[in-house]
Amino acid sequence: MANIVAIVGRPNVGKSTFFNRLVEQRQAIMDDMPGVTRDRHYGYAQWTNKFFTVIDTGGYVTGSDDKFESAIRRQVELALEECSAVIFMVDCKDGLTGYDKEFAKVIRKSKKPVFVAANKVDTPAKAIEANEFYELNLGEVYPISAENGSGSGELLDELVKIFPEEGVEDPDAGIPKIAIVGRPNSGKSSLLNVLLGNERSIVTEEAGTTRDAIHSRYKMFGNDFILIDTAGIRKKSKVTEDIEFYSVLRSLRALEESDVCIVVIDAERGLESQDVNIIVLAQKQTKGIVVMINKWDLIEKDTKTADKFKKDIQEKLAPIDYLPILFASALTKQRIFQVMEKAVEVYRNKTKRIPTSELNDAMLPEIVHYPPPAIKGKHIQIKYITQVTARSPSFAFFCNLPQYIQESYQRFLENRLREKFGFEGVPIRLFFRKK
Repeated sequence: MANIVAIVGRPNVGKSTFFNRLVEQRQAIMDDMPGVTRDRHYGYAQWTNKFFTVIDTGGYVTGSDDKFESAIRRQVELALEECSAVIFMVDCKDGLTGYDKEFAKVIRKSKKPVFVAANKVDTPAKAIEANEFYELNLGEVYPISAENGSGSGELLDELVKIFPEEGVEDPDAGIPKIAIVGRPNSGKSSLLNVLLGNERSIVTEEAGTTRDAIHSRYKMFGNDFILIDTAGIRKKSKVTEDIEFYSVLRSLRALEESDVCIVVIDAERGLESQDVNIIVLAQKQTKGIVVMINKWDLIEKDTKTADKFKKDIQEKLAPIDYLPILFASALTKQRIFQVMEKAVEVYRNKTKRIPTSELNDAMLPEIVHYPPPAIKGKHIQIKYITQVTARSPSFAFFCNLPQYIQESYQRFLENRLREKFGFEGVPIRLFFRKK
């Protein structure tokens, strides 16, 4: 199960400041993703080799009483439902308020592990004031300063202890996990229903933890894989903002658990910013990606329509240019199985190992033919290449001056690798090391 941490609390207690600290501080961060409608709600963080997604539930409220009831509460309840732990942020300057007590009730219902972060403790004297929050009866209180970072280490040390250990024996290890992600109404459910509707092909179906995405074990054309469904988002609420929030949450969780994701895009709406967010996040998390343009049956087309559509998508996704883009229709079942075959192929690309001799035989002549440009009169020589063990294809290039390899040259090497060995749909990582 994915490690997801929700930061909750009333407005202006410093949730976003702490969130930014978690996702931007170099020791703690991997990456962050701009939110859907407003800036930055989901980040990807790391602490002592444990990776987790952080959700900032801030900024949903302007402070009026009735809005606290509706907007913030709905968002928080959604976040509480999805997360594995809660950081409940309170403010030492304001002290314990009625809102905090209200919040504590909501949090208690979630039955999730809670860490009370008493923020704005900028001096040792202030730390004593944090003690009044024990009255909330939510366990240990951690005095912190989101602004300067003091106290956050102790809080994070305790937080990551509750995450399951890394590398748990996975009964489904080696079986591709394919997540179906995308915006609400793009046709994820229809795709899933077409795939699972054929009773002969489904082997077992088990619901994931709590309200998690459903995992279905699936066999097709002799391939065995696990489908992670992120559908069923719409019925949570009629409020668009909630739907957006919830769909991104679901997509995040499914993404983290998957090897390959099929990003379903509505042909009538084209590629939208939320689709780009999901693709960029998948790329940063080194997932395999297949883009499925759904509802293609509804588009009026001539011979050039698909090419034009594809080109438009590639421009919007640049520099990510290695993704397979398939035009399909869940409704008419057109090319649905090609999409699944492509997802399995991308999984194979992701797990492919190239023997060192083959790698050097293919790449060294290319490097000799087009060597790295000299920098400050120094000639860079790449002597040897090997594939290193990692979550996605990663290659180490051993050379005399690794620090001088330009980005444009890295791009050249990546393109040659793709040309020679495939790797469609998969991010490639290159490392340059001193021989």
